[in-house]
Parts: sequence; C-alpha cells; structure tokens
Amino acid sequence: MGKGITSREEEYSQWYIDIVKKADLAENSDVRGCMVIKPYGYSIWESMQQGLDKMFKDTGHVNAYFPLFIPKSFLAKEASHVEGFAKECAIVTHYRLKNAEDGSGVIVDPDAKLEEELIVRPTSETVIWNSYKKWIQSYRDLPLLINQWANVVRWEMRTRLFLRTAEFLWQEGHTAHATAQEAEKETLLILDVYADFVENFMGVPVVKGKKSEGEKFPGAVDTYCIEALMQDGKALQAGTSHFLGQNFAKAFDVQFTGKDGKLDYVWGTSWGVSTRLIGGLIMAHSDDEGLIIPPKLAPIHVVIVPIFKSDEELEKITEKVDVIAKELRKKGYSVKFDNRDTHKPGFKFAEYELKGVPVRLAIGARDLENGTIEMARRDTKEKKVVPFDEVTTIIPALLDEIQANIYQKALKFREEKTTKVDSYEDFKKLLEEKGGFFLAHWDGTKETEAAIKEETKATIRCIPLDSPEEEGKCMYSGKPSKRRVLFARAY
Repeated sequence: MGKGITSREEEYSQWYIDIVKKADLAENSDVRGCMVIKPYGYSIWESMQQGLDKMFKDTGHVNAYFPLFIPKSFLAKEASHVEGFAKECAIVTHYRLKNAEDGSGVIVDPDAKLEEELIVRPTSETVIWNSYKKWIQSYRDLPLLINQWANVVRWEMRTRLFLRTAEFLWQEGHTAHATAQEAEKETLLILDVYADFVENFMGVPVVKGKKSEGEKFPGAVDTYCIEALMQDGKALQAGTSHFLGQNFAKAFDVQFTGKDGKLDYVWGTSWGVSTRLIGGLIMAHSDDEGLIIPPKLAPIHVVIVPIFKSDEELEKITEKVDVIAKELRKKGYSVKFDNRDTHKPGFKFAEYELKGVPVRLAIGARDLENGTIEMARRDTKEKKVVPFDEVTTIIPALLDEIQANIYQKALKFREEKTTKVDSYEDFKKLLEEKGGFFLAHWDGTKETEAAIKEETKATIRCIPLDSPEEEGKCMYSGKPSKRRVLFARAY
C-alpha cells in the first residue's frame, strides 16, 4: 500500500493534510471553509466526547441545548464581546426563497427580510444568559452548571482541517454562581478537567496558565488556558476557561435574591474545547507512516489480520480469533477482525499503521500449529511472537504501556523544546533555529506584547500558573519584571 505521505521534515503542513486525508479522518466540503468529518475521524471525536462528558457530569454539570440563531441585539448588549466576534459572524437576513421570474433559478425573496437579523452562533454566552434571566431568581437557583455539545460558525478565510474551519464542533459550558469566589473556583476546576483529559486521554502534556490582557476572551475578566506543543515547535491552545465576572449578568440583567434578602448580579463562567483537539492529537504524536492514537481514544484498539491461502485455513483461524475477540470485547476493548480476501496482509498492515491502531495481531497456519500469534505495537513498531493462550492477558497491560509511552515521548519532546531566554536577540535567534516554548520576562504592557508579535509572530501563550516570582528585566524593553511568561508561535 503506497501511503503517499509527505515527510514531516520536508513540509510539515502538507504532512498534516496528508495524514488527515489518507487516514480517512476528514475532507474539505463543497461549502467554502467547512469540512466533512468522516466516520473514522468522527469516532475519535465521539471518544473525546464520552471522556469529557463523564468528567463534566462527575463534577455536577448537566447538558442542555440552546438555539443556533442569536438575535443581533443580543450580541450588542455586551460591547467587548461583540467587538471580539464582529468580523467572524455569519448573518441570516431573509427567511424565504422563490423562483426567479425569468426562470434562471432560485433567488432570495426581497419581501422576506427579517425584522431583526440573526447571527449564526459564534459562541452562546448571549443567548444562554438571556435564558438564565428567566431561570434565576434566588440563591436557591444557584449554582447553575450547564454544558452543551454543539456546532458554531466563525467565518474563516484561510482554513485547515480540524484546526481552523468556518464551522466546527465543540462543547461550551456556561455556569452561574452566587459569589465571585465560587465562579473563580469553577473556572480553575474546569481548567484542571481539561488538563487531566488532554494529558491522560490524549497523551499530550500541557502548560496551565492565565492569558494576558491582549489575548483573553472578549467579555471575560480573566481567561485561563492549557497550551500544548506540537512536533513542529508551534503551540496549540487546547482549551480555555473564562471567569466572566458579572459582565454578562449585568448585560442581560440576571439578578438573584441572596440569603440576606438583597438583590445582586450573578457571577459567570464559560469554557470550551473543540474538534481542533483532533488536530492536536495528530500533530503531537503521529509520524511519517501515519496516525499514532493513544489507546484511550482509539476507535479500534486491536486489529487481527489472518494470513491464509484457502477458505479452510481461514475457517480454522476464525475459530481461534473469535475466542480472542470475544474475551477482549468483554474487557471493554474494540477489536476488528479483517478477514477480507480482496486485500493482501501487507496492504492491511500498512492500512492499520496509517490509521494508528495501537495493536496489530497477525495469525497464519503455522501460528495455529505452534499455538502462537504475532503482536505488533504501533507506537514503537516493536513486534514479537506470544503464546496464543496469553494474548488476552498481555494486551490490556500493553495498551496501558502504549498510553504511558506516548505521553512520555511527548513530554520529553516538550522539555527539550522549552528554553529560558533573557535577551531579545537570543529569543529571535532560537525562535528560528529551535522553535518551541520560550520562558522569558515581560514588562506586562500591551505595547511590548504587540511589538514582539509584530516583529516575530510569537505571542504570549500564557502566564504559567506554576511560574515562580523571579526578579528580572523584560527581554524587549528592559523594564522590571517579576516572572517569566510563555512565548511561542502558535496555530
């Protein structure tokens, strides 16, 4: 099977596109800027959904659904919010089509103009807080902990599958609280949930931090994020959690009567991750042979490829394989038995390597005689022959080992690509030669942040939460600084 994948060294962006398309994850839609997520790609998203959804529910959150369309007047109620999304909004202006009188086709009926235009949701704070006004009257109604799984639209001119498309899938949590302290606690709780998921399910180490004023979410008081490092040395914002203060409560007049009988505005949070996590998964782990998927997110954990010359041999192999498959499925693993006679074993080996299946088993007539089976792991490509009767005992431990190894490899890469710098010249030089994360002093001003971005295309990814106080001088301006922040070029 000729894979036709561009090497990472040759052209990283084309390598990424080749992986997405050849592993059958997604393709470009005929609708400009949108994508079709194919079944194999969507099954990865389903695994992500299931893992995160359980974590949300374990922390007391429930799911709901809110409208796709948002009245334009809703967005206008929160000034900084609408300013942040104004250039990305898709707008519905009419509600009806009609046939052209000259027979040229279908046209928009000019008499069917909406009284108020509708925005196709770029995010749901405004429409949700409008509902919260009706739902919240007393402290007894708080906290309100709601999440929704949905699609959103943010008009994009330059797109890349999973990483940046006009329409994408995500979850967005929106919570309301009686005090600022409760809302801030919620914001950091979700940040920890995201970090836990990305590290322990996706196998990608992250830096938890707070966004600078210039990078925070429009309408938020504070934005917290997790930042991951991709194999090309660029950062990927893998999740954000926002402390909204009382901004949206005041904009939509969401008040409650407290235990003291006094009226006050509620305190809010919002948070989300999207299908760009699939892009991050690909870029953090995969190689020139295709995907490498951590077992906790793999659509198929084990694929079994029979090697046979006759229907009689296949029948005998199938009897043995059924025993393995049944036992592994009872333990909660996804098993595929590829008994197609239209493709040779070598083609199948390459196909499942491309698709990133963590473990491949191969069994032929000689293996039946010897009571053995060949086992290959995707992450290291190591192969070995094991006793047939022990394979269902070996595989669970092997999958755990693969999961841990994928994470450790990514962690080692990040450590090697994280550099402390003190001079701006060193920063610019190493940014070109080495890439990755840079810990450097910053004077805290928007002017310096903007100048560095303009000159280098590197941004402050976050102010790490574990960054210790350290007297120093800003690498750009030479002004005093009390801690290092994380710089990188990013997606």
